Amino acid sequence: MLLLEVSALDLGGDVRAVGLDLRGEDQEPARGPETAAIWTRTLPALAGDAEWALDFFSHLNRVREYCERHGIGVWEQPGHAVVIPAPPQEELHGLCARFAGETFGARAGQALAARDEALERELVHRGLDAYHGAYGKYLYCAVCDFSEGSLVVLSEELEAGEIFRRVKPAIEDLEVDVIYAS
Repeated sequence: MLLLEVSALDLGGDVRAVGLDLRGEDQEPARGPETAAIWTRTLPALAGDAEWALDFFSHLNRVREYCERHGIGVWEQPGHAVVIPAPPQEELHGLCARFAGETFGARAGQALAARDEALERELVHRGLDAYHGAYGKYLYCAVCDFSEGSLVVLSEELEAGEIFRRVKPAIEDLEVDVIYAS
């Protein structure tokens, strides 16, 4: 049985963050094929009804090739991150499984519709540090580090309790216990 712990994080006074840590019975980060199903349901559950997307900022050729091979639509401009808008569950599962060893981002909210080219360019230059100055415009920006069993959500709107309420029902039929550590 796996454990997904949702807890507020202290990343400094100017950042509101919540951590989702997926662990095995040995308390080590959970990895492997069964974790992709958990993350596949967690990401859209966080967004609720809001538009959302994945942001890839490194290993872009591999991401492009994977998406082309699997018919996954992307947004991209030269020198910008590869953005994958709200992939359906099957495509998202494949992306989470294939790129579990990479760190990538996710974001949701109305600002996504306007195509934040400045952020997409900054992601390539600064990595996910680019979210620090931008997350206030979104429902959330998230750092996906699934190789460490971690999802860090930066949000002015979503607190740990709300994230717990969104995620728990989305994964309740999987072999994972979800706890809220207040």
